[in-house]
Amino acid sequence: MKNPMLEALSLLLEKLLLISNFKLFSSGAQSENKARNSFYEISRFLRGDVLEVPRTHLTHYGIYLGDNRVAHMMPDILLALTDDKRLTQKVVSNKRLILGVIGRVASVRVDTVEDFAYGADILVNHLDKSLKRKALLNEEVAQRAEKLLGLTSYSLLWNNCEHFVTYCRFGTPISPQADKFCENVKIIIRDQRSVLASAILGLASIVCLGLASYTTLPAIFIPFFLWMAG
Repeated sequence: MKNPMLEALSLLLEKLLLISNFKLFSSGAQSENKARNSFYEISRFLRGDVLEVPRTHLTHYGIYLGDNRVAHMMPDILLALTDDKRLTQKVVSNKRLILGVIGRVASVRVDTVEDFAYGADILVNHLDKSLKRKALLNEEVAQRAEKLLGLTSYSLLWNNCEHFVTYCRFGTPISPQADKFCENVKIIIRDQRSVLASAILGLASIVCLGLASYTTLPAIFIPFFLWMAG
């Protein structure tokens, strides 16, 4: 049986990660036109390569399948609303992506290199060096990606595009980006100044909104849990 407290904490961390990286999603519209005019040397990509696209705060990942096709995991709220592939196969807009993250619905889809990269620079197999792991054979990597095509659940912390790629490439789903975010949250929690700040905010909410259960309980329990965790 899942622990409700852990589920609530997990959901909170995911929303914080989404908010902290909001510029990643809002910047996509500016680069959309650029992507249409960008040129990539497709010949330098091999089937099974990991393609990396650095964004403002996060990095997006995909597996190159050959013939200008990239398999990558994309959140998309439209998948929960319609089965019409003519609509869902179109390039995912920022609104669809953000709502897909919130709704935890995504798919492993295939796009062209241009649509995948959105005009950004592409790194090839950079994860091999950064993770210092031995990669599987390229053909096996590509086949793993192809087997996962289709609908999937999505989680910024537990099942994102990096988890998908590392599973295909190394056999183990991991996400250093999500791990780093969690470590930063731990540092904030362990800082005793967070307890004081949360207590002050709690008192301010009581003064502004009045003495009620929805203001008093958070004002008491949030500083208490931060103090216990620290």
